Amino acid sequence: MDNLLSFTTFIPAVAALILAVFLRGSDAASQRNAKWVAMFATTATFLVSLFILFEFDPSNTGFQFVEQGEWLLGLQYKMGVDGISVLFVMLTTFMMPLVIAASWNVETRVKEYMIAFLLLETLMLGVFMALDLVLFYLFFEAGLIPMFLIIGIWGGANRIYASFKFFLYTFLGSVLMLVAMVAMFSDAGTTDIVQLLSHEFESDTFSILGIQIVGGMQTMMFLAFFASFAVKMPMWPVHTWLPDAHVQAPTAGSVVLAAILLKMGGYGFLRFSLPMFPVGAEVLTPLVLWMSAIAIVYTSLVALVQEDMKKLIAYSSVAHMGFVTMGIFAANQQGVDGAIFQMISHGFISGALFLCVGVIYDRMHTREIDAYGGLVNRMPAYAMIFMFFTMANVGLPGTSGFVGEFLTLIGTFQVNTWVAAVATTGVIFSAAYALWLYRRVVMGDLIKESLKSITDMTRREKLIFAPLVAMTLLLGIYPALVLDIIGPSVTALVNNYDTATAAAAAATPMVGN
Repeated sequence: MDNLLSFTTFIPAVAALILAVFLRGSDAASQRNAKWVAMFATTATFLVSLFILFEFDPSNTGFQFVEQGEWLLGLQYKMGVDGISVLFVMLTTFMMPLVIAASWNVETRVKEYMIAFLLLETLMLGVFMALDLVLFYLFFEAGLIPMFLIIGIWGGANRIYASFKFFLYTFLGSVLMLVAMVAMFSDAGTTDIVQLLSHEFESDTFSILGIQIVGGMQTMMFLAFFASFAVKMPMWPVHTWLPDAHVQAPTAGSVVLAAILLKMGGYGFLRFSLPMFPVGAEVLTPLVLWMSAIAIVYTSLVALVQEDMKKLIAYSSVAHMGFVTMGIFAANQQGVDGAIFQMISHGFISGALFLCVGVIYDRMHTREIDAYGGLVNRMPAYAMIFMFFTMANVGLPGTSGFVGEFLTLIGTFQVNTWVAAVATTGVIFSAAYALWLYRRVVMGDLIKESLKSITDMTRREKLIFAPLVAMTLLLGIYPALVLDIIGPSVTALVNNYDTATAAAAAATPMVGN
């Protein structure tokens, strides 16, 4: 099918336009119609995206389904996917129908709520498919707007503070990326990402105000992109916006934030930082590896003292993203494979954990851990599902959470044994805070009067969790489902990185002379 990527990307946007133009009124029937239109659009997007996956050729390390043309002001419109991006597209289309289903109880400004999520899906898909710098930047930054509105309008009591903090952190980080993109265009004469991947940016050491910049222009541009992607992940110490955003966002907003939006930072590192600025990446790899190890340990310890369930899971997400950045900058096959696998796996597991919080929040309207206890006595189905995803979050063998962490640690161990040793302690800490949370919320006697009439999960809630359970188990038992698709593209990425850094190292003595 021609224009398959564009068709997939813009189905949700067209549905949002239909809702905005044709749906009138705020009565119960209109609200129900808005939900069904959003559900139909997101499900159709997922079904269409399956054609991308089925027709995708993993052995081809180049970009596939490429669409190219001109749009406004002569700017280039270019879309395509490779082995690194195709699974992020699938993760997005897979999660969005579940997000809409989880929003079925929303009663405030339902039409606007659904429009925001539909537009967000289009913008997230655009990030993973864009093959032009300008197009990528527009999708990347425009995604902030619907998420800002979702937190700011449908969020909790402190939603305005959280939404502005989210917006300012992520927007300010991306300003430096925009400056670097202008420099890239000036140097290469194109905004085409495919051409930029084969362009060699200057890496000779130079001096600014007496400070030696090893890696030259590559290091400077790497830092500019790093500022944006590190905030988006988020990495320590620019992670503080995430717990606030998660706590204040509605359940569906937290799911999208954890499952998909955070992955844009990791995808950016893989699409830009390693292949385009390999010398700059190598220069700063020790710093990034230690930042990742500190993030894993520090945020795990912070998670241990949280009293809010969402905040605990949010800090858990930062820790798990530490494994991702560690694997990416190990820059070897196991590390990068593990990082991508961890991002896909985390999308299912972390999204499910936020949905677990949403289930009991809908009943009790509090996220305080102390407000619960003994839920297994009234909610056995909930207790079982919550336990499954708690174990997956810890990295229990047989679940997808184990594979990603294991591969990233193997990859990192080959590069820096001390970083790998420190990061491994994070696995122990994750078991501590995850089981501590589960023990206090689910286990024990049911002694609180307010909980004695609480009801177990509904059929709709169980149906939402079913595909997440299935994917977490499937990838844990058969990780080749992901690794076979990403493997050849990752091999090409790592080989190109090694070749570029080796060539730069060989040229260094000549630079000194």
